[in-house]
Amino acid sequence: MAKKIVLGFSGGLDTSYCVKYLTEDKGFEVHSIIVNTGGFSEEELKQIEAHAYKLGVKTHTTVNAVKGYYDRIIKYLIFGNVLKNNTYPLSVSAERLSQALHIAEHVKKLNADAVAHGSTGAGNDQVRFDMIFHIMIPGVEIITPIRDLKLSREEEIDYLKKKGVDMNFSKSMYSINKGLWGTSVGGKETLSSKGMLPEEAWPTQVTKTGSQEVRLTFTKGELTGVDDKTFSHPSEAIQYLQTIAGPYGVGRDVHVGDTIIGIKGRVGFEAAAPMLILKAHHALEKHVLTKWQLQWKDTLSQFYGNWLHEGQILDPVMRDIEAYLQNSQQNVTGNVFITLQPYRFNIIGIESKYDLMSSKFGKYGEMNTGFTGDDVRGFSKIFGNQTSIFQAVQAENKSQN
Repeated sequence: MAKKIVLGFSGGLDTSYCVKYLTEDKGFEVHSIIVNTGGFSEEELKQIEAHAYKLGVKTHTTVNAVKGYYDRIIKYLIFGNVLKNNTYPLSVSAERLSQALHIAEHVKKLNADAVAHGSTGAGNDQVRFDMIFHIMIPGVEIITPIRDLKLSREEEIDYLKKKGVDMNFSKSMYSINKGLWGTSVGGKETLSSKGMLPEEAWPTQVTKTGSQEVRLTFTKGELTGVDDKTFSHPSEAIQYLQTIAGPYGVGRDVHVGDTIIGIKGRVGFEAAAPMLILKAHHALEKHVLTKWQLQWKDTLSQFYGNWLHEGQILDPVMRDIEAYLQNSQQNVTGNVFITLQPYRFNIIGIESKYDLMSSKFGKYGEMNTGFTGDDVRGFSKIFGNQTSIFQAVQAENKSQN
C-alpha cells in the first residue's frame, strides 16, 4: 500500500514537478492542497484543481483561508503598524505561515505519512514551512524535491516534458506572489543591490489620474468602512480598498531585508491597501492613544513583526503581545481622510470622539486651559531636579580637582 503524502500545491512549475516526482518516481499517494490567502480567483482555483488531478494526485483540497488569515495574523499587523525595516508590510511571509498551518492540519486529518512543499534552498519559505511542520506534526517526514535535488528551472521543465505534462513553460521575466496583504514582485532588477522594477513589471498598472479623497473608518482598530460602504468582515474592506487605490500606483516599493538564513535579499512589492491602512491606522492612534501606549506599542510591534517574519508564529510570546495589541485598540475608533494621487497619498486628518487633541484642554503653541504659567515653572524645576543635582555634583568635583 502506497504511503500518503500531503503536498502544498500552487499549480506552478515547482509543485507540478513535485506531483510527478512523488507519484511516479517515489511511489507516494499524493494528496494536494492549496490554501487561498487572497491571491486566487474562483476560476483560477478550479483550473489549479483540474491541473492537480491531471498530474495524478489522489485528492485535491482547496482551503479558503482569507478571513482566517486576517483574523489570526493580519489584524495584529495592523494593530502594530508593522512594517519590516520601516518599509515592507510582510506580504508574503505572513501568508506562508497561514498556509503552513493549514497544510499541517490536513496532514493530521488524513493521517499522512509525509508532507512536502516546493520551496528551494535559497529563501525564507523553506524555514517557515519546515519549522511549522516540526512543531505541529513532529515525526512526519518532510520531503522537498526542489531543494533536495538542487534542481534548476530548466531541469524541471525537461523532466515534466518527458512525463508528457502539458504546461506553459515559457519563463516569465518576473516572479509574482499575490495575497490579501500585498503582492511581491521579483525579477532581474531585484537580484542585485541597484535597480528598480520597470512600469510593466508591476501587476497593477497605473490607470487613474487626478486626485481622489477616501475616508477609512476604523472600529477598535479594525477597518470596517471605506467612504459610505460598510463591510461584514475587514478582509472584504481590504480587498475593496485595493480596487480603489491600486490603480493609483501607491504602495509600491523595493524591500531590502535580512533573510532567516543569513543572506540579504531584495524584493519589489505593491501593497496599496495595506500601506493606506497602516498609515491611516497609525495616524488615528497618534490622536487617541497616550504617549506611553504609543511607545510600548512601537517596541512590542517591532519584535512581533520580526519574529513573525522568521516564522515564529507559534511561540507563546506572540499570544502575549497579541493580547496587549488587542487591548490597546479600545479607543482606536474614528475616520481617517486620505487624498490619493498617482504614485502618492497624503493623510489629511482624522475625526474621533476619542481624540486627545481637544481644544477644551488647550491649543498647542497658543494657549492652555489645564494649567498656569506658575504651574509650569514649578513642574520644570522638579522635572529636571535629578539632572540639576548631577550637574552640580560634577561641577563641584571639577572645581576641587
